[in-house]
Amino acid sequence: MRPESAGGKFRCDATLERELRTRGFKAVAGVDEVGRGALFGPVVAAAVILDPDRPVRGLNDSKLLDAERRETLGERIRERAVAWSIAAVDAATIDAINIYEASRVAMRLAVGRLSAAPDFLLVDAVAIDLTIPQRGLIHGDAHCTAIAAASIIAKVYRDACMKAWDAVYPEYGLAEHKGYATPEHSAALREHGPTPLHRLSFEPVRARALFPVDYNPQMGLFETAGAA
Repeated sequence: MRPESAGGKFRCDATLERELRTRGFKAVAGVDEVGRGALFGPVVAAAVILDPDRPVRGLNDSKLLDAERRETLGERIRERAVAWSIAAVDAATIDAINIYEASRVAMRLAVGRLSAAPDFLLVDAVAIDLTIPQRGLIHGDAHCTAIAAASIIAKVYRDACMKAWDAVYPEYGLAEHKGYATPEHSAALREHGPTPLHRLSFEPVRARALFPVDYNPQMGLFETAGAA
């Protein structure tokens, strides 16, 4: 189905999941990705099937939660969910197929890794190339608990990856900005150039490359796809 706008003021709850269960769907998975707008590292997606009998209170868009709260909620989601999974697509693949398609691939892989098969997908904004019935929701992570849970799981995992890579490339400050385009990150790129894990298809990185990089016109999709 085509994405729908939540409209008005967002309230994160399980209304959609309840409606789907009344229609006979038993395993509704929320799917989301993080890191789409970053200059460094993978885009990460997660899929989560929440247990209606073991609710997790306080779910919301991961970007609206502080790091400590995300960690706490992430642990509760992993403990109480019927199933959850994570998938990542690396920078080289992002450069090859574009960030929009890489995000869709990561989400498709995450769904495929669930230990319980979903019968309906609630997805943040985009459509996934799967035959499973699905509904795309603009700002889904801000008003749908299943998508919010997926965004939290993905964000916690990706942030942990950035902390690990910070030990390998300490001069870039990855633990602080998580690979996004901050002034500090831009200054590090000017001084040191890109690492092998930077996304050369993104202009701020390509401009600092130490060798010529052909522009991929597919990257124009990024400008209209939005950044998470």
